[in-house]
Formats: sequence, structure tokens, C-alpha cells
Amino acid sequence: MTAKPLVAVTGASSGIGEATARAFSAAGHPVLLMARRIDRLEAMRLPNSICRQVDVRDRAVLTAAVREAESKFGPVDMMFANAGVARLGDIGKQDPADWDEMIAINVNGVMNSVHAVMSGMMARRHGTLVMMSSIAGRKVYPDHTVYCGTKYFVHGVSDSLREYLSEYDVRVIVISPGIIETEVLDGVKDPVTLANYKANKAVIGGGIGADHVADLILDAYNLPQNALVQEICITPTRQKY
Repeated sequence: MTAKPLVAVTGASSGIGEATARAFSAAGHPVLLMARRIDRLEAMRLPNSICRQVDVRDRAVLTAAVREAESKFGPVDMMFANAGVARLGDIGKQDPADWDEMIAINVNGVMNSVHAVMSGMMARRHGTLVMMSSIAGRKVYPDHTVYCGTKYFVHGVSDSLREYLSEYDVRVIVISPGIIETEVLDGVKDPVTLANYKANKAVIGGGIGADHVADLILDAYNLPQNALVQEICITPTRQKY
């Protein structure tokens, strides 16, 4: 056991997930790092950490990783349901397999992450769920159709969970970033969509660092349990939409 409670992060191998894991580790928390690319997790070499190869679509594997970490470090006090993919593209031409993958990871994966820790948080009357959405969960964009749908889901289910879990003193925070310097473009196969995204990003001077998002998550988490930042929406200053 450690003095500070355990934090679990899905999609911890890069981007906002990695930055958040590093921020909480630097703040003295033990961390459970979960992602498909375990080599990247292990390369981080964070103290008091457990690295597990987890595909968030597999509820049993995700839950097993959580239970293993809890047996060593105590209950998960924060779950960052961060893992997600952005298969952006022209909806009229896009392969439906891309839709399936986004729904399975961005929707089912989020709910699997919640399921692994929610009952324990309710029983302890303490805990924080951090749900990765996007500014694309607040407004729609060209070539983002199904991606936007998955992020609107995160907003909707988070609002419902927040109301339900408030009776148990469990907090639900939604993260809605704009353009951040991450690997999100790696999943874009449509050349026109990719070119348009890169052009827009260049116009606004590029994205902002994932560490800015991580610092905000840590600050929101560190508030007293009876104080809740319901949503963090952060974008580059020049991002107009």
C-alpha cells in the first residue's frame, strides 16, 4: 500500500493518457497503466506502477488488471477512461468496419472501464471517474460523423452517471479537448480528411501539449471530494470551432 490512492489509466501508452499517468505518478500516486502497446508502458518506468496489456473491448481482461493492481495498492480512486480511436472519414465512403471499431472502443471500452471500478467506489462512497470525450462531443464536424456520435455518447452517459453517482459522493469529470498534440491522426485513413485536418491545425498554429490536459485533470482530482469540475474543455487559443 502507498500513502496516496491508486489511479488507473486506459490508453496510457501515448498522448493524454501517458501525460496523465506521468502527472499522477509524479504527484506520488501508484498507477495502473493499461494499453495494447505494453512495450511503451514498460518503457515509461514509473515507480509504483503496474503495466498490463489491455484491450478495453475485453471487459474481463480489463477488470482482471484492475483487481490485480488493487490487491497491491488498494482500491482505484480514479479511473481515467481515456482509450479511444478516431477513424475520421467521409461517411458516404467510409468502411463500416471503422464505425464498428470506434463504437467498440470509444463506447463499449468506456463503459467497461466504468464497470471495473464503479461498484467499489459506490461502496466506499469515494472515487472519481474521468471520461475522455472531445470538443467533437459538443459540436459536429465534417468527416467526424461516427466519431462525434461516440463522443456525444460519452457526454450523455457521463451526465447520467454524474447524477446517479452524486448520491454516493462519486465524481464524474468529462474531458473535452480540442486539437492536442497526440497520435490521433495515426488512425485517419481518408487522405482528404487527413489533409483538411492538418491544414486546419496549421492555420491555428498547431495543437497544445497533452501535459496541459494532464495538469488540469490532476488539479480537478485534487479538489475536495465534495467539489466537482464537471467538464474540462480546453483548446488552442486560436481554435475557433
